Amino acid sequence: MTHKALRVVIVEDEAILVMDIEAMVEDLGHVVVAEAASLQDVEKMALDPAPDLAFVDMQLARGSSGLDVCALILDRWPNTAVVFVTANPAMLPDDFLGAHGVIPKPFSRAGLMSAMRFLEEGILDPPPSIDSPPSFVASPRISAEWAAH
Repeated sequence: MTHKALRVVIVEDEAILVMDIEAMVEDLGHVVVAEAASLQDVEKMALDPAPDLAFVDMQLARGSSGLDVCALILDRWPNTAVVFVTANPAMLPDDFLGAHGVIPKPFSRAGLMSAMRFLEEGILDPPPSIDSPPSFVASPRISAEWAAH
């Protein structure tokens, strides 16, 4: 597979976590094109071309929700893969609101990076040729789509 740098958005209100995720994304050869701490920040984003991947926390600044951010991203950029990064994966609806999946917190550097490699293949050249890492739980829709390939 030819490596293409994914355009990544990080929606997280803990600054130290944003820096950690950004470093891991860049270590894998991808680029963070925007960061946001709340739904209001995402509403202000003007990204063209659309991001390939968005990491979205569930509980965000200014009382906003990752579920609302997911809906906004998928409405604005329908081909963006949304991945929730949350300590509360049980709060996600069964259909993940159309998101690709979830990386439960706390995660390790190795866990996030293996999830990112898996997602990279799934986004650029589906289905992924590697097994899904324990650090990533695919949504039922994505699991079915990738299994059908």
